[in-house]
Amino acid sequence: MGFEKKIGKYQLVRTIGEGSFSKVKLAVNGTNGQKVAVKVIDKHMILENNLKTQAKPHPNTFPLSSNSLFNFLNQRYHMFQVKREIRTMKLLHHPNIVSIHEVIGTKTKIYIVMEYVSGGQLLDKLSYGEKLNEREARKLFQQLIDALDYCHNKGVYHRDLKPENLLLDSMGNLKVSDFGLSASQKCNDVLTTRCGSPCYVAPELLLSKGYNGAAADVWSCGVILFELLAGYLPFTDQNLMNLYGKIWKSEYKCPTWFTRSQKKLIAKILEPRPAKRITISDIIEDPWFQEDYKPVFASEFDQNINSGDVDVAFDSIEENVRETTVSKSSSFINAFQLIAMSRDLDLSGLFVEQDEKKQTKRMGSKHTINETIEKIEAAATDARLSVEKISNFKIKMQPKQTMAMTSFRSYLSAQVIEVAPTHCVVEISKSTEDIRTYNKFCESLSNLLKQKPGVPSQSEDSVDQCASDRKKHDAECYEEPKREYVKLFRGYESS
Repeated sequence: MGFEKKIGKYQLVRTIGEGSFSKVKLAVNGTNGQKVAVKVIDKHMILENNLKTQAKPHPNTFPLSSNSLFNFLNQRYHMFQVKREIRTMKLLHHPNIVSIHEVIGTKTKIYIVMEYVSGGQLLDKLSYGEKLNEREARKLFQQLIDALDYCHNKGVYHRDLKPENLLLDSMGNLKVSDFGLSASQKCNDVLTTRCGSPCYVAPELLLSKGYNGAAADVWSCGVILFELLAGYLPFTDQNLMNLYGKIWKSEYKCPTWFTRSQKKLIAKILEPRPAKRITISDIIEDPWFQEDYKPVFASEFDQNINSGDVDVAFDSIEENVRETTVSKSSSFINAFQLIAMSRDLDLSGLFVEQDEKKQTKRMGSKHTINETIEKIEAAATDARLSVEKISNFKIKMQPKQTMAMTSFRSYLSAQVIEVAPTHCVVEISKSTEDIRTYNKFCESLSNLLKQKPGVPSQSEDSVDQCASDRKKHDAECYEEPKREYVKLFRGYESS
């Protein structure tokens, strides 16, 4: 793939960075000679990469029979992530945050013209110099907290703070970058998307619950401060599950050279209970933080913010991959939520008590939400289950023989989650010891979901005729397998 040598008034010089779908070029502004960094994103490369990739979904995800849906969602998410990053960074004007000058779009590429930061990543400095002296570490931490305080006051939460996303300019000043996983959070609201990098992620993100973006960012700052002063991470383990266990318990040991004031501040930041964790305003008031502290004042140009170039830059990609109109039902989920449904990302079982009798499995459906509901009802009839509609997207089922009884402890439930108009995920939960009925329902539903769209559901008699074939499809109605341990790398790719 070739790149233009000039885009607008910017002369592209050389490549200084490269990612999966983009390259970062050093460029020069032809009008004033200013050096800038231009992130060149090839829009077609994102499409082709996702369409051609044949990597199978993780075995712990729901058993879709094709990768087309996964690729489609992955492509949409990458474009959404880029667009969100640009919009967020155009709102932020702070000396310690990388700024965006403008966005230029063509039919095939998006050019993000950014401030050029010549000192490289903070990670590189840590790699070469091991640990920093106290004065230098404090200065960088002060600048990080200043930038974060500004972001939070704007309602923006980074959610992926780590040395790879912290740059240094020629004077050694820190610049926060990469807002691709950032989120806006209104007062009294909570965030739900679990993201970040394992070594820096806050313990509350390991649960399937809402969390406060500010507290999560503060935790990541504590991990970074520890790393600046120690030269290594507070939480490490080759086993990912063991790593998360240490984070959940805040299990770390300070090196012998840490001062009492350093230990005290780090302990307040690495508090596993977010409600008791120190806030940014309290960090700023800390005596160790206050030493040689020179607060910066952000430039305010909010009234001149122009997001029009962002929309123009993305217009052509919307023409090439026109997003299918989706219903705004409460059952609709986005790509990141779908990926987060993986049991590998749900660590609640490690840290909170669960009902061992209640189990959940998921199936993929290439039918509309209404057709999927009909097939669930047909499978329930086949398994001799009575059906009770809880909502338009959720069904509760009970063995018919228990209807005359007052006990409601034995039941199944199926919830349909709409991903796209003709793609759904069926989440089946059980709270019953009648495994035979449960398996019969799952086998029947699995067979019905294999039918081509538009084919009516089979009747009870015709379904029974297929009983001999059901054993062949046991694997498609399996209990979700145990998690496979994955090798952990420092700077693990964001979730």
